[in-house]
Amino acid sequence: MISMDAAHKAKLMHDLRVVIDDAQELLRMTADQVGEGAVGVRARIEARLAEATRELKHIQEAAVNSAKAAGDATDEYVRDHPWQSIGIAAGLGLLAGLLLRKQ
Repeated sequence: MISMDAAHKAKLMHDLRVVIDDAQELLRMTADQVGEGAVGVRARIEARLAEATRELKHIQEAAVNSAKAAGDATDEYVRDHPWQSIGIAAGLGLLAGLLLRKQ
């Protein structure tokens, strides 16, 4: 499976939410349409929307769990290596200061 960074996952979740919202709006707008064909199409769309909503919820839960795990790992590292963490933070601060100063 292709690895996705957080920004791509967030964009995918946003895009999926927009598609779901648009499809739900379309279903509301065509609620007065009758006929066997319209009923069948509406049923299929509703089923697919429910599936997409469940998948979106699953993706969001996975992203939250991943962020929590990263936070826990960072917290554990900082607690186990406090002086190294201070050194890394100071180095990053110095680097950021130098980069901002040149602009």
